[in-house]
Parts: sequence; C-alpha cells; structure tokens
Amino acid sequence: MLLFMEKGYLSTSVADILREAKANSGSLYHAFPTKQDVLIAVLERYRSGIGPMLLAPAWEGVDDPIDRIFALLARYRAGLEMTDCTYGCPIGSLALELHEPDPPVRALLAANFEGWVAAIRGCLDAAADRLPAATDTEALGQFVLTVMEGGVMQSRTHRTLDAFDASVRMLRDYFDRLEAAREGER
Repeated sequence: MLLFMEKGYLSTSVADILREAKANSGSLYHAFPTKQDVLIAVLERYRSGIGPMLLAPAWEGVDDPIDRIFALLARYRAGLEMTDCTYGCPIGSLALELHEPDPPVRALLAANFEGWVAAIRGCLDAAADRLPAATDTEALGQFVLTVMEGGVMQSRTHRTLDAFDASVRMLRDYFDRLEAAREGER
C-alpha cells in the first residue's frame, strides 16, 4: 500500500515490493502470482478498510453528519499539509495512473470510490431534514468526492493548499445555501 501510494503502481518494481516486505520472490509469487495480484489485494484492503483507516479517525468526536463530511475533508487537508502537498488520495492516484486498467482492477477502483460516496451519502441522508426535499444525496456525494479529488490534485500540482481550501470553502458555501433553501421550504 505504502509503495503504491508513494511511488505509484507503474513505478513500483517487484524488487521494491520484495525489499519492503522483507520477503523472497518465492514467497511473494506463491501468494501473488503477478504484480497485478498485489494491486488487487491492496485495492481490496482499501475497500474493506475505509471505515477503520479513514472514516473512524476523521469522524472521532464529530456527531453532526454534515460536520463529518468536512471533518473527512480536513483529514485529507492534513495529509496534504504534512507532506508539503505531495499526499494524494491513493485510490484517486491509482485511478489516474491506471487510466485503462484490466476489468478486475477497474471494478475495485470503482468499488472504492463507491464506498467513499456511500459514506458521504450516509451523512447526507442523516441530515436530510436540513437539505431541500429533492436533494439527490447520491449525486451530492459524488460531487463531494469530485471536490476532494480535484482539490487534492490541484494542490499537489501547485504545491499549495490554496486550491484545496478554495474548493472546500465553496463546498461549505454550497451546503449553507442548501440548508437555507430547506428553511425556505418550511
């Protein structure tokens, strides 16, 4: 996971994996016949770990569902800040790098994005009484993911938090407008 996050899939060699794992090639190839099998295992780990690795730490002590969305974004921001804007969403980075992966890889990339969106949609559904009645929480969850990924990508490119902060600030404004629109419906 760490190697693919730091170097990318294509730049990570089998020798890198062996060195990092402190394993011999026979052991690696017994468990993972190909490098793609390692990638599939990593993507499966991310998919199953979204709750404990990402959501739980971001949402610790945050009860309000909309605040949870922004706490998750703040966690990504902290990753960017700690790494001088070199951190990226591992799934987003892999999806960009592997623009035309094999079907099993593409399916796992999609499943990871869907899990992230489902978590945000759960927050939005929990706050449904604060959003306009016609709000499509699935589409809004996808929009939040797009804001996060786009903000991360621009911050990494420009090596500044400005784009990420501007994106999150505009998303917050949008949520404020949605809540105001709901008040107008009452």
